[in-house]
Amino acid sequence: MIVLGIETSTPQTSVALGTEIEILASTSLTGKARQDAVVPAIEHLLRWSGLELQAVGGIAVGLGPGLFTGLRVGVEAGKSLAQVLGVPIVGIPSLDALAFGVRHTSRVIGAVIDARRAEVFYAFYRAVPGGVLREGEFQVAPPDHLAADLEARGEDVLLAGNGAILYRRELEGAGGRLEFASAASAHPQAGSLVELAIPRLHREEYDRLFDVAPLYLRKSDAEIAWDQRRRGASS
Repeated sequence: MIVLGIETSTPQTSVALGTEIEILASTSLTGKARQDAVVPAIEHLLRWSGLELQAVGGIAVGLGPGLFTGLRVGVEAGKSLAQVLGVPIVGIPSLDALAFGVRHTSRVIGAVIDARRAEVFYAFYRAVPGGVLREGEFQVAPPDHLAADLEARGEDVLLAGNGAILYRRELEGAGGRLEFASAASAHPQAGSLVELAIPRLHREEYDRLFDVAPLYLRKSDAEIAWDQRRRGASS
């Protein structure tokens, strides 16, 4: 089965094509126009790999948490393709994909994505055969809250993601011995989505199309601004 992965939760958009055996092709891009480049990037991968769109047998899409506009674009692109092609879709949290990319470690994994507004999205994982196991819920909080969580855990932790890189100074010195993954692991990759989705697709553990939705842990900037204007008008 050929699976198409789409990941748009961070400032880096990633798409990939893969099977049970290998990742056939992948590409990543950044910049203000990255959200408009999802479909062209998919077309490029298909041409590069010599495949037709109809060869795709499943869709894996990153659900976030992450940036609002990017998530919406990626999720809608994945759902539209699944509907047009008549193939199953699997939604995967982007923090899961980020942790999966650094799973070859004996340390606890802290996947940390920059949430802007001086906050981060994060979750903790342990490597298990075939992937990673998330411990606890997804969090959105200031970096000092994450530092307090690390202090409370007191374990050796590998921190990965653009949020860990951005707030490294605030996090260094928190409990246990911390290791920071390189910039190569700063963003969740579509190839990881493909690898995580394939076992579920083989087990026919699909998501219903209308259940696939971005994972938002807080209101968008527009919603917050609207609430502030409404409170100001009523005061």
